Amino acid sequence: MLSSVLLLPYLASFAYAFAVPRAPIPVPVEVEVRADTVTTLTSTQLASYAPYTQFARAAYCPSSKISNWGCGEACKAIPGFQPTLTGGDGNDVQLYFVGYWPSQNSVVISHQGTDPTQFLSVLTDIDLGQQKLDTKLFPGVPSTLQVHGGFADAHAETANIVLTETKRLIASKGATTVTLIGHSLGGAIAELDALFMKLNLPSDIHIKAVTYGTPRVGNPAFATYFDSQVPDFQRVNNEKDPIPIVPGRSLGFQHPQGEIHIVSPNNAVSCPGNDATSASCTIATVPNILVGNILNHLGPYQGIPIGTLFCY
Repeated sequence: MLSSVLLLPYLASFAYAFAVPRAPIPVPVEVEVRADTVTTLTSTQLASYAPYTQFARAAYCPSSKISNWGCGEACKAIPGFQPTLTGGDGNDVQLYFVGYWPSQNSVVISHQGTDPTQFLSVLTDIDLGQQKLDTKLFPGVPSTLQVHGGFADAHAETANIVLTETKRLIASKGATTVTLIGHSLGGAIAELDALFMKLNLPSDIHIKAVTYGTPRVGNPAFATYFDSQVPDFQRVNNEKDPIPIVPGRSLGFQHPQGEIHIVSPNNAVSCPGNDATSASCTIATVPNILVGNILNHLGPYQGIPIGTLFCY
């Protein structure tokens, strides 16, 4: 299980992680940059992501603060949200919460991420195992789908309890949408959660997912199938964050569609297709981890930082 630690040692660990010589790791250049068309987001479109970013931020807060929606700025930014289930310990199981968002008539599930320096080390390990999805959790999926084994295990830790609470809220509140949110490792869990919900809820329930700084979760067959099942999916990447370019495509991984790349504050583009290679998109901006900036993984995402340090 990927573990999470408090972000207080981050500043020291950032310096250590990138200043101290380490054993060499593969640093493939992703692809040749192409001139595909990107769409620049308007200020209104950028502002529309703020509630989802705050939900991702809130997932790092202790359950005691989430249960009464008293987690500081993140909770204040989304008044009226009703948390109904919290869980995880921030170590063996990432923190998470489930609740009802009246203004959107939506169930919201948000998952905590992890220490980005440790996470980057895990994701650049050459020995990255893929495995088939568990058909007990993902009924009817093609056998060609493969996903990162650690992400699948992390998702399985909370899948059934989250699904049970989601069904209860749909029945009691009449919710018509389920929204999955997460940052970093939490984004990977939320991506799997989105497909899981699509396959286990009635077809008239709309599935929406917004993730931040998400690594690649599965193989090209997974990405293609995910695109067909969860078209309302956006994965937001910030500037030169290296996490979204790992695990590498050379290791058999590919992102689903839906990239939103924050090029700089107040400047973001919607990138076409799977792992877009356009000049303004992530894998052209960060062709390998050595030119990335791990601090960008924490944001700010349009002025909103995400991580344990920012739960206030």
